[in-house]
Amino acid sequence: MNASTFTASAVWFPAYVALGSNLDQPCVQIELAFAALARLTKCRLVARSLLYRTQPLGPQDQPEFVNAAAGLLTQLTARELLMELKRLERALGRELPVVRWGPRRIDLDLLVYADAQISESDLTVPHRGLPERNFVLYPLRDIAPELLVPGHGRVRQLAARVGGAGLAPLADAPGVQ
Repeated sequence: MNASTFTASAVWFPAYVALGSNLDQPCVQIELAFAALARLTKCRLVARSLLYRTQPLGPQDQPEFVNAAAGLLTQLTARELLMELKRLERALGRELPVVRWGPRRIDLDLLVYADAQISESDLTVPHRGLPERNFVLYPLRDIAPELLVPGHGRVRQLAARVGGAGLAPLADAPGVQ
């Protein structure tokens, strides 16, 4: 093998993604999203949480949500990963909500990317709602209870602080054992 065919091994970064849906068979939509995440280039899906039935964050006159979390290893930058998540949302049928926090077929949010703290107009890591949203913290606790969320603390402690009111694990959801 000559030098032109040798490539240095790329660095893999841990990243965590929140998944949510409350339209068109939400459990099915979450499973489709997990499958799509597993196919992302330069990414490996290494962990997936239970699915949780949750109350809507915004307007209450909409169906309950199903939420989950995914753990990835990625060679993408945080911005590249965010762009891939937005592309996946469109491919999975996401339409822009007419109402903020309104119903949606799929929602994919970048929660944590390695130990990065990024605050830009279109990219905030850790996700700004993560420390107070139990529907994000409980699924994340399933796969990374000791994860240190930069600037906020460990997932296990954050989840205990907000409590589990309004959450119900879905043991009989597709793909859940």
